[in-house]
Amino acid sequence: MSESPDWLPPLVLFNDHGGDWDRYLDALYAWFKQDFVYTKPVFQGKRLGLKRHPMTHGKEATFWHMISEGIDEEERIPDMRRCERIRWPKQVIEHETDPHVKWWVSVKRNEDRIHIWLENEDYVVVLADRRGFLLPWTAFLVNREHTRRKLAREYEAYWKNRPSKS
Repeated sequence: MSESPDWLPPLVLFNDHGGDWDRYLDALYAWFKQDFVYTKPVFQGKRLGLKRHPMTHGKEATFWHMISEGIDEEERIPDMRRCERIRWPKQVIEHETDPHVKWWVSVKRNEDRIHIWLENEDYVVVLADRRGFLLPWTAFLVNREHTRRKLAREYEAYWKNRPSKS
């Protein structure tokens, strides 16, 4: 299964916005607002909320986590490959039953995190389960083989050890 699914939107490219960072950022944010502010994705029947704080330059924390990388909220660095895929998170979230998509739950900092992996594109969306609602947490490209192996191990372990619902 090496083909991209037909529901995956095209990339949003920097050069298509005149090579102007401010114009590009505005376009990225407009796509984000369309997918996460004006409408809400649904994962397995649950609507997603939004991690708004800390707001940086008038934009929600989740937005910055989807287009940049780094530990310190104030010093995150834009990642052009994440930026280009700003239209992907909602679609990946809403297509969890597609054969291209794998999902599982892992625990991070005493919180359930749902990983949704579009494996053939090496793209992962992470949702935080806040017991009653979900928050889109981040989205990123897998660019290291050890990360790919770790995700595959987590996926296999989750489905192998998951209690069956009767």
